[in-house]
Amino acid sequence: MLAEGPQARRRILVVEDESGIADTIRYALETDGFAPQVCALGGDALRALATGDFALVILDVGLPDMNGFDLFRQIRARGALPVIFVTARAEEVDRIVGLELGADDYMAKPFSPRELVARVRTVLRRSGASATAGQSAADAPGPGAFSIDEDRRRISFCGQVLDLTRYEYGVLRTLIARPGRVFSRDELLNRVWGDATDSIDRTVDAHIKTLRAKLKVIAPDLDPIRTHRGSGYALADDLRLP
Repeated sequence: MLAEGPQARRRILVVEDESGIADTIRYALETDGFAPQVCALGGDALRALATGDFALVILDVGLPDMNGFDLFRQIRARGALPVIFVTARAEEVDRIVGLELGADDYMAKPFSPRELVARVRTVLRRSGASATAGQSAADAPGPGAFSIDEDRRRISFCGQVLDLTRYEYGVLRTLIARPGRVFSRDELLNRVWGDATDSIDRTVDAHIKTLRAKLKVIAPDLDPIRTHRGSGYALADDLRLP
């Protein structure tokens, strides 16, 4: 049965050079109501992203013209478009590299097309499908209670502008861009502090603590930032406004 509603209009970019696998993914997505576009080369994928809006990318690591991880970096340089890796490289190190780069999910071949579509739906639900190839995550509205004014570098929570330091803004902006996505301390350090040599894991914890305090002043009953012990932090994707 074809999906109904907004999901039926969502375009998925499939970057896969094996025609049999690409056709299988295309059919599975079309059957579930998505609108897939297939590219066999990384260069073709970049051109497609420049000319069309997509809700998500399914990306093969082993492409003929470039490494999939390198293509992923170029995709993310354009915005926070959700990406699922599919690859024959099932070694744990490749999976870890893909996820640490910021991919939303990773599937090793052979895989079930139905499971892949289920993961596509999960990632879209988690991300809100708000990022597109031509839209930066910073320009996109935050989920539910949050909104971002990138020009003024301001974030509002429940309609109130937060008084944030430079790094508090960077941390919260990163979490808002990918609701539900767990960011490790190292990821947040790299994304927000960059090459700052005096930054350590506890720096992230300290900034999360001050952010929580500022959010609680505005909405004491909400818990927007979730701790995933041993993994990192995520913005709740199930907030219920009071």
